[in-house]
Amino acid sequence: MGKIKEPENTNTKVEELAQNRLDSQDQYLTTNQGLRVSDDQNSLKAGPRGATLLEDFLLREKITHFDHERIPERIVHARGAAAHGYFQVYEGQSELTRAHFLQDPSVKTPVFVRFSTVAGSRGSSDLARDVRGFAVKFYTQEGNFDLVGNNMPVFFIQDAIKFPDFVHAVKPEPNNEIPQAASAHDTFWDFISITPESMHMIMWVMSDRAIPRSYRMMEGFGVHTFRFINAEGKARFVKFHWKPLLGVHSVVWDEAQLISGRDPDFHRRDLWDAIEGGAYPEWELGVQIVEEEDEHKFDFDLLDSTKLIPEELVPVIRIGKMTLNHNPDNYFAETEQVAFHLGHLVPGLDFTNDPLLQGRLFSYTDTQLSRLGGPNFQEIPINRPIAPVHNGQRDGHMRQTINTGRTSYNPNTLSGGCPFQAGQDMGGFTSYAERIDGQKVRARSKSFLDHYSQAKLFWNSQSDHEKTHLVKALRFELGKVAVEAIQQRMLIHLAQIDAQLASRVATGLGMDVPCWEGVQLNLGVPADADPADYQPTPTRKDVGRSAALSMANPPKVGIKTRQVAILAADGVDATGLTTLKEALSQQGAIIGLVAPHLGKIKTSSGEAIKVDASLQTAASVLFDAVYVPGGQASVEALKQEPDALRFVHEAFMHCKPLGASGEGVSLLKAAAHGGAEALLSSDGVITSENTSSLAELVTGFMDAMEQGRFWSREKPLP
Repeated sequence: MGKIKEPENTNTKVEELAQNRLDSQDQYLTTNQGLRVSDDQNSLKAGPRGATLLEDFLLREKITHFDHERIPERIVHARGAAAHGYFQVYEGQSELTRAHFLQDPSVKTPVFVRFSTVAGSRGSSDLARDVRGFAVKFYTQEGNFDLVGNNMPVFFIQDAIKFPDFVHAVKPEPNNEIPQAASAHDTFWDFISITPESMHMIMWVMSDRAIPRSYRMMEGFGVHTFRFINAEGKARFVKFHWKPLLGVHSVVWDEAQLISGRDPDFHRRDLWDAIEGGAYPEWELGVQIVEEEDEHKFDFDLLDSTKLIPEELVPVIRIGKMTLNHNPDNYFAETEQVAFHLGHLVPGLDFTNDPLLQGRLFSYTDTQLSRLGGPNFQEIPINRPIAPVHNGQRDGHMRQTINTGRTSYNPNTLSGGCPFQAGQDMGGFTSYAERIDGQKVRARSKSFLDHYSQAKLFWNSQSDHEKTHLVKALRFELGKVAVEAIQQRMLIHLAQIDAQLASRVATGLGMDVPCWEGVQLNLGVPADADPADYQPTPTRKDVGRSAALSMANPPKVGIKTRQVAILAADGVDATGLTTLKEALSQQGAIIGLVAPHLGKIKTSSGEAIKVDASLQTAASVLFDAVYVPGGQASVEALKQEPDALRFVHEAFMHCKPLGASGEGVSLLKAAAHGGAEALLSSDGVITSENTSSLAELVTGFMDAMEQGRFWSREKPLP
């Protein structure tokens, strides 16, 4: 045998790999075929406000590659929780739409709802500062309808061609895969600082809306403007809202970080436990209706997904209720394999030319082909419609349906023409006959260029404590940015929203607010475009306020499912503990008895009581309120536990209701870092050392729980 020849150059593979590494410095933007791209900011449309065209190969190549970047985990919305339930309309909506599931109040339409974070992987924390997905699959008699939205009514970008860029920017940086499930890093804020259309969404994401208390306590929005169409063919614009019956509540940022350490599954567990305990989450479906003739009456564009319609201009009409009453039987088979798509419509609903919506209509099916292995993902049980399916689609990976007969084409005569096409009178879907008249262009409508007015509206509408939280969030996020030029650009944007906002953020960064004059902010201008056509202009008009944008005054809906920690040890006052637990249980609150150790403790009467959690396994951030009953031995034992003192102190710092009776008051005093009298006299701290007034004390404590938080305790920022 001949001798094996040694390679002439052992570094050949290294050199080959080096040649395959792409350096993006000083290069023209091209397609994957090497074609230079003149406009990477706008998809191809039939006129600036027209429909996005299927022939836009640049959009399709970019989004197709993005959709197939990772398998099998979702690229976005990877971490989710879901539940089954049903929807019922309050009364028939035939004047607005011919959609069958919105006509008969006696019909319960099955639904499957998936909640999720956007940026993090499946293993990230529930409590990341992030948008939350709110996707609802209606299994209607006319086929599946997917309302795929978020817990915020607007989005970061106006055109779908920018979606891969946005997600690439917010995801962990590709060189080191850091940070996970966080936007506080250079690439995200670099993109945002040169994409001023994101400023309205940034106000939402930096607000408390980005860290909800529970999936059960957050709103949902369809984001885009859709169309309702009735049986006569009359069309109206519609925006969809989900309004939680428990009100909208959030946690503060410090809580979110602590919860992530104590229980990263906090939201998943909360949803699961509520349903298992029979406290079924409920939302009302609301719609904002705009007549076609009123499309242009607003000072913003209905097709712009970075804008909302203030409820003061167009009220939200609540037309039905959704109830979630059954947890999934198998997480992977249902929650993980469910496939949503905005293109899953029923007659009576249709799209608009929103360029972000138009791109999503392509992207979702394309993503499922990769994530779920092929074109038959609709046959997975969780995705199957309850309406019968008849068509000529055959075979493919993991096909389950065994189709009989000779024909798989249409039209045919061998099967008698079956399946037949259905006209509108037979329930067939017909697209709305919208007139389209425009040149084929890559452009954006001038009506999309006001990037600051609604961001200013959101800021103006926040209460003082909400503004403080928003400033702190921006200080934290921008404080993690290492490149000063990015921070400066963001301060310029913030100054266009509100001078005080920019100044307060700048103080936290140790910087001055740069001057706007002469600054070109949108660096993503198409190559052949006039930069002036893309330069955002400062807003000087009075945009007013909208009460619906603030969470400061939640509805009073009782304390059902509110989590209460009762701190106790051996010797706890039996009468006080029993009175408290009975009163809380009658109102539907969830009680957690927290003690120095697991197992059981003995009350002052000698009764053994089961402990729910120890001070080592629980923390105040996992509860909505804290109560310390009396009992000298119990309280003295708790005083010796640093975790018990921290438990009380953190609850106070997070502005939660605190209650104590008898000797329990002394534990609150011992935990008061800023002075006992100051703590006891603070709003939301309900105490009495006189146990004869116990019933009145417990009532006051439950009233405080219903209010939720007492923001007067927070120290204002300079």
